[in-house]
Amino acid sequence: MNLTLLTAEKIDLQHLLAGAAGCVLGASRIGLPLADSEAGWPVQSISAPLLGKSDSCLQEIWRLDALCQSGTFEEINYRRAGPLLFGVIELDEAGFGDAAVPLQAATEAAYRQIFRLLDREGVPHLWRTWNYLAGINRESHGLERYRQFNIGRQEAFIACQRMATGNVPAACAIGLAGGPLSIAFMAGAQAAVAVENPRQISAYNYPAAYGPRSPTFSRAALVYLPGQEIFFISGTASIVGHQTVCPGDAAGQARESLANVAAVLEAANKLSRGSAYHLEKLSYRVYIRHAADYPAIREVLLARLGAAADVVYLQADICRADLLVEIEAMASQPLGSC
Repeated sequence: MNLTLLTAEKIDLQHLLAGAAGCVLGASRIGLPLADSEAGWPVQSISAPLLGKSDSCLQEIWRLDALCQSGTFEEINYRRAGPLLFGVIELDEAGFGDAAVPLQAATEAAYRQIFRLLDREGVPHLWRTWNYLAGINRESHGLERYRQFNIGRQEAFIACQRMATGNVPAACAIGLAGGPLSIAFMAGAQAAVAVENPRQISAYNYPAAYGPRSPTFSRAALVYLPGQEIFFISGTASIVGHQTVCPGDAAGQARESLANVAAVLEAANKLSRGSAYHLEKLSYRVYIRHAADYPAIREVLLARLGAAADVVYLQADICRADLLVEIEAMASQPLGSC
């Protein structure tokens, strides 16, 4: 079984699939305006402006060399093939208006649904999540919304008997201008191997100054599939230890973020069952808070990664108000056996 991440401009989608729609596990649709067409697979819509692209929308598609089965469970759309599953859930906070903290309640409800689905399908291990929410740095109900999200996420992990520290999923949490709470996830029958960054305190061990509950994610995760290894790097920012560095300096934060990606990559290479991963060979998604910082941030990445690197830039908010850029990445490689 081989899982591949493909990127296509909207107009090239049908050509890219080449009649293999049944082998699409899931997708992300990024940009403005978002397409209205219905897909036969779960799609996470990320309503954020693309930067440096002539088109306003692109697709990132997970494709397998095997047929996938579609399903719905509660409010989740998902597809499954063998030992892995990809799903998307979107919840409107307005539906939780009776809760003391609607975003917290929506987050807990979403993750409880995810864990119920994974238990039912016999693929209990959550590998990677992509979390998007409106106004991530805005304060409401006496607390920053990202901190509300962290409380709801951790409550669900504990209630569903998942670990909240240690071998937890790779993840990102990104702020958009509006829209529902949107969570895409990939999970499998076998546990991933969490990877931490020696330059940083593990997020789940952050001090209380960063909120009542620590974020529940690992810095990266290695997944071993039959014949393939997948490497997920979580959203990575300009943080050393637990503190933001280079405040107000977009280029400096880009350099520190890449240094953290490199540190995680080095740690992962010690655990990899295949060849070493290299920075310039990863596929990147880069979130930039202010569009005006795009040229400076792109220049940093070009100098380090080269012009051939696979990088998608979009404008979005980061989990801390003083962070200007966040970088996530992934890669995969074939293995002789697992």
